[in-house]
Amino acid sequence: MLPGSFYQRRTEEVARDLVGMVLARTISLGNKKHRLAGVIVETEAYGHADDEASHACRGMTERNAVMFGPVGRAYVYFTYGNHFCVNVSARSPDVPAGAVLIRGIEPVEGIDIMKKLRRVDDMRLLSSGPGRLTQALGITRAQNGADMTDRGSELRIEKGVPREAMATTRVGITKAADRLWRFADPSSTYVSRRVAAVGRQVK
Repeated sequence: MLPGSFYQRRTEEVARDLVGMVLARTISLGNKKHRLAGVIVETEAYGHADDEASHACRGMTERNAVMFGPVGRAYVYFTYGNHFCVNVSARSPDVPAGAVLIRGIEPVEGIDIMKKLRRVDDMRLLSSGPGRLTQALGITRAQNGADMTDRGSELRIEKGVPREAMATTRVGITKAADRLWRFADPSSTYVSRRVAAVGRQVK
């Protein structure tokens, strides 16, 4: 597991270092528990007051409270009226709020269950994108606030193998749009958007 200290750093650093880690979910279907997991291949960092694209830029609300709470917690919200997004709270000790959006994972365990939850057979469409991956893992607001550093949590992030990543601008935003706070594995087919050649490689 990744310790809480992993998330108690600059949000963009955490976002970079999450590429290659494993997002895992324990889900109950019928009388059985299933493990679903995928390697994180795409993330985005969101900060506090100086980041106008962040939910936290105008202060704490009932919706975004997890961004202001302990680090390493799941921040799940409903967006565009049709899907959930999952983030993990992360920030330096001197910053009031921050979170990393998980935008894409490469499925490695429980793939048959993921296909049933997504109602698709095309692997490329299984978990490439924030809405797709939450549906594939059965993530809803019920997981909001889950401790992702706890091995016994139903939603957690486990240690994986760090990967190379490209830093690019974030997807679908108009404010603070010049920040290179999206991090994606350019070799993965599970990123939500192609990694542009103008991206900057980071290690």
